[in-house]
Amino acid sequence: MARHAFKMYLFEGKAEEYKRRHDALWPDLQSLLKDSGISQYSIFLDEATHTLFGVMEVADEVKRTELPNHPVMKEWWTYMKDLMETNPDESPVSVPLREVFFMP
Repeated sequence: MARHAFKMYLFEGKAEEYKRRHDALWPDLQSLLKDSGISQYSIFLDEATHTLFGVMEVADEVKRTELPNHPVMKEWWTYMKDLMETNPDESPVSVPLREVFFMP
């Protein structure tokens, strides 16, 4: 099981809407993530900088790398693009983070 951490950038004033949308995560998206081997997925917010910090466990790297091609994933990105910095394909700007410590 691999662990991945990353940061994304929320627009100022969008934290409550971001949380509201994730509290109502689409069942199709949740199933897609789980079926792709993703578990223990959390997103935290640094309210001072509007930086989102995500961490997830991944059982299948190949399936994880295929997620950007899935229609449900693309729909979610379109739904979320008004809340956060995105790339030209509407995916969130996401910066991978290197693990420097882990205590199991």
